Amino acid sequence: MNQPVHTATAHPTNGRAHQHTTPPVDNMPPTRSKITGGLAALACAACCAIPLLIAAAVLAAALGMWWLRRRHRGWLRLRRMQLLRHVRV
Repeated sequence: MNQPVHTATAHPTNGRAHQHTTPPVDNMPPTRSKITGGLAALACAACCAIPLLIAAAVLAAALGMWWLRRRHRGWLRLRRMQLLRHVRV
């Protein structure tokens, strides 16, 4: 990055040397760039997580259906046994 060179020049009115100075340079990216970068990172993380979330939901649904079916079958067996006992007595 090119920066202006400090030069000593004679002041036109009094003839004394005057030192030119440059303002300090801020090398940090602008705040708008930081916000945009943060939003881009957030969007990237969300898009990468979507397939994992879908897979987890499908797996949870399958396991839930298996558990409910198993529980329902157990309840039916119990009910049949109760009805059979009632009939035999």
